[in-house]
Amino acid sequence: MVKVQTGVVHVIGGGLAGCEASWQLLRQGVRVVMHEMRPKKTTAAHKTADFAELVCSNSLKSMNSGSAPEVLKHEMQSFDSLILRAAMRARVPAGSALAVDRLLFSQYIRQELEASPLFEAVCEEVIEVPSEDVLRHHQSFCILASGPLTTDKLAQSLLKYCNGVDQLAFYDAIAPILEAESLDEQHLFVADRYGKGEGDYVNIPLSKEQYESFVDDILAAEKVPLHGFEETKYFESCLPIEVMAERGRETLRFGPLKPVGIVDPKTGQRPYANIQLRRENDQGSMLSMVGFQTKMKWPEQKRVFSKIPAFASMEFFRYGSVHRNTYVQGPKVLAKDLSLLANRRTFLAGQITGVEGYTESSAIGLIVGRLVAGYCTGKQYTIPPKNTMIGALVDYVTVGPKGDYAPMNVNLGLLPTIQKRRGVSKAERKVQQCDAAKQAFNLYLQEYGASSLPVQGYLD
Repeated sequence: MVKVQTGVVHVIGGGLAGCEASWQLLRQGVRVVMHEMRPKKTTAAHKTADFAELVCSNSLKSMNSGSAPEVLKHEMQSFDSLILRAAMRARVPAGSALAVDRLLFSQYIRQELEASPLFEAVCEEVIEVPSEDVLRHHQSFCILASGPLTTDKLAQSLLKYCNGVDQLAFYDAIAPILEAESLDEQHLFVADRYGKGEGDYVNIPLSKEQYESFVDDILAAEKVPLHGFEETKYFESCLPIEVMAERGRETLRFGPLKPVGIVDPKTGQRPYANIQLRRENDQGSMLSMVGFQTKMKWPEQKRVFSKIPAFASMEFFRYGSVHRNTYVQGPKVLAKDLSLLANRRTFLAGQITGVEGYTESSAIGLIVGRLVAGYCTGKQYTIPPKNTMIGALVDYVTVGPKGDYAPMNVNLGLLPTIQKRRGVSKAERKVQQCDAAKQAFNLYLQEYGASSLPVQGYLD
């Protein structure tokens, strides 16, 4: 149990989101107590006791202009992100990717935080989320940034504020999301099963030969091995496609590829098998592969799916995955300011909100830190609009997609699309998308201002 102090923000978790939130609070003169259980208690994934330990990779994604990760970094820089500052100081050669020396990266973050007299780190396991009444009594707040490996006891405490067990996931089985424009329209059609609906689904019919070849490719593809800390907890309603294929060659045809209630307008017949894609946003620019949870390696997903004619030039907004991941159903349990609807003085930050990736987790930590700092100091901080990258991420975890909610990485599908125009290539439109997001963010800064000037040039 956290011993709540008066006039303090208690940050649970010393990962990237917790460190970024703490930094934003400290810069506004707010006292922070960070609770990090390592090294007293560790996880099977972590190897050190450092703050912001990078576990799975040392890369914070692309620095290329005209990419979604670069837009997100541009916005974070304006708020003097500690995570980005540390990354640039610990950067190692990796082409266009922002890769870092893990040790130097973590050391810099710890040094910057501990240099503040307002910062205190407590090495202890937190097993219970402080109640709203206790936090209000002490005029304090809590930020839960415990990450995808949140301990069972803390997760069970969080569950009390999630309005039912189905609002907190402990295991991820995610289907890919595709760029609609990258699909070949010759090989697909829009229709709902039995004609019921308003054309919400895109269909790709498969012949018997295509289906048999597809099953062979799935069975032969390289799969991502589970880590030692990841138990296999597949749910029958959410099985990876390769698990279904292993149960029998016809299993997929009676599962996510069932053709029942579908008529191919080209033949007037029911296809042998049928892949369905569902719209993930109002614009229809993002399409999810219905029932296609998969643990195939990312290059294998590209290789296997691209053999289907409609997917020959497909581009992914999100690859499918299966892994251990604790996260809430954000649209159902979080308010617009990322506080719990059932505990408005406790805020969630990082992967536990339903974002994927180091930079994305840091960005949510950044915005939560600023919002809580505003509540502590009486200032008003406004979330960037959803036509910016940070705003789009916040909107995703608090409002959600049209389809099922699952963790999301930063991608251009979250931003408003640019209308097709003759003579303008898709690559050029992507650059325009990024430029439009930056312009929207600059307008936001002009209206609301950053808390301080950014450190000039550290992303140059």
